[in-house]
Amino acid sequence: MIDQDGFRHGVAIVLINNKNRLFWARRVGSRNAWQFPQGGVGDDESFETTMFRELYEEIGLKKTDVEVLASSKELLTYRLPDYLVRHHMAPICIGQKQKWFLLRLIGSEDDVNFNVTDSPEFDYFRWVSYWFPAHNIIDFKRDVYQQVLREFAPIVFGKNADQYK
Repeated sequence: MIDQDGFRHGVAIVLINNKNRLFWARRVGSRNAWQFPQGGVGDDESFETTMFRELYEEIGLKKTDVEVLASSKELLTYRLPDYLVRHHMAPICIGQKQKWFLLRLIGSEDDVNFNVTDSPEFDYFRWVSYWFPAHNIIDFKRDVYQQVLREFAPIVFGKNADQYK
């Protein structure tokens, strides 16, 4: 769904393991395009339904593999750089408004499977330190990544969150 302002509504997933390291996935066909799983809200889907669908489609995990710890208080927005806007399509999408979810992996990382669909988004993943993605995501997503990681830090680290900034 693209709203009247040109933003596609979606979800994004911060997945942590039992060591509070983050799931960092490499996009298919690239050497250095890494990101968190994300995807667009389908017709008649809630944000939570979309999140679980995307979790399965992109990385092969099911509801029973994760624990939902939190979701962002607001929709977080980023704009696409002009060279990525598809001006020939209608309606024009200029960026994304996303509900973010913080999940903890309670299943096995061996259950990660990028080949659940015919066109995988990712081909590799690694576990990274908490703030690594905020400094290593493509520029136009950086503010959103920093904002959501700041919001989720107290949930992950409790009262010691400030030492992890």
